Amino acid sequence: MKDLEKRKRIMQRSIRLGHCICDPKKPCPCDLFKEKDVCLCAGERLEAPSGPVRLTRLVENAGCASKIDQASLKRIMEGLRFPADPRVLVGAAAGDDAGVYQLNRRTALVQTVDVFTPSVDDPYTFGQVAAANSVSDVYAMGSRPLTALSIVGFPIGTVADEVLHEILRGGIEKMAEAGVSVIGGHSIKDAEIKAGFAVTGLVARSRVTLRAGARPGDALILTKPLGTGILAFAAQINRARPAWVEAASRSMTALNKIAAELMLKAGAHGCTDVTGFGLMGHLAEMAAASRVDVEVVWDDVPLLPGVLECVAQGVIPGSVERNRESSSASVALGRGVSPAMLDVCMDAQTSGGLLIAIAKRKAPALLRRLHERGVAEAAIIGRVSRRGRGRIFLMTRKEEIVAPLPGTCHPALAR
Repeated sequence: MKDLEKRKRIMQRSIRLGHCICDPKKPCPCDLFKEKDVCLCAGERLEAPSGPVRLTRLVENAGCASKIDQASLKRIMEGLRFPADPRVLVGAAAGDDAGVYQLNRRTALVQTVDVFTPSVDDPYTFGQVAAANSVSDVYAMGSRPLTALSIVGFPIGTVADEVLHEILRGGIEKMAEAGVSVIGGHSIKDAEIKAGFAVTGLVARSRVTLRAGARPGDALILTKPLGTGILAFAAQINRARPAWVEAASRSMTALNKIAAELMLKAGAHGCTDVTGFGLMGHLAEMAAASRVDVEVVWDDVPLLPGVLECVAQGVIPGSVERNRESSSASVALGRGVSPAMLDVCMDAQTSGGLLIAIAKRKAPALLRRLHERGVAEAAIIGRVSRRGRGRIFLMTRKEEIVAPLPGTCHPALAR
């Protein structure tokens, strides 16, 4: 039942000010009041729509493609000074996957935060993806995650409350699978749905796996296939088959927990996880921080089903172009490498795999253990070739990545 006295009191105040007190960009009475006889400022609510909601239709950029690009971040961060603290072992200036803070001589605290828009349509699955993605940065540092705080942005009153309930349920249950307790959170009203977590873990100081740890001669192992950004965009524009979307969802909801445990036992030298900057962007950061040059063999990079078909039809999201602008200066293309191959390697990943640098002689055994423990698509994708300045040499053993479908031809595949 509407409280008309409350409505009158609030609307009179807004009219005197000449602005709606809830949204100063609007006049009072606003269009919503005129059309629906509802005053949100007075606590009245529209009846939220019922039925299934396709979350990716409610956002411009899906998943980690919604993040600010690497080049812009570096430009914005330039000149910032963080107070020196000897207890900060890995801080913002290092730009690693997470921050590391010394608690005592043996133990360090690991902290990270990650928030993004939906990469899948189902709310529960999106919550799981958000959790798996957020905790991945802690795994990449060789740490054991302990607690998490949820962070959500939600268009309350426009999208049904049940949607947010399911997002949170999915995230909490995935964190429980990781052995992480969700101990609180924060929410804001937002026009676009966003979700993520701030995660805290512990690690022995001697076992931190930095992205700067790659050494000449190391093999490079990627633990998940690429293509989540391309497939999310394809789903947004109704160009993805259900089987492709399901495969991408399985990959994005899978924890990097087993991969992290096995890489530590195997004695990995360095690690990062592959997310919004794409394989080339994150590998370029690893190579630069380690002061090495690396080689990647396109043919050995694992891909999700449907990725090549999408690329052949020109279904390539804008995040690929942004990542190209940020990372292409670090990449040299070998003979036969097409722009389309590079597109896939620049694709912004959501809840991607770990990228592990490990001694060449240990790599086959680690790969075998990964496969035995269910990390089925892990693959050796290249090697650290020498000391250097962070260059990536992308090569291939074949000329084409896929033949265009009938009646289509992606410009990057044209000869």
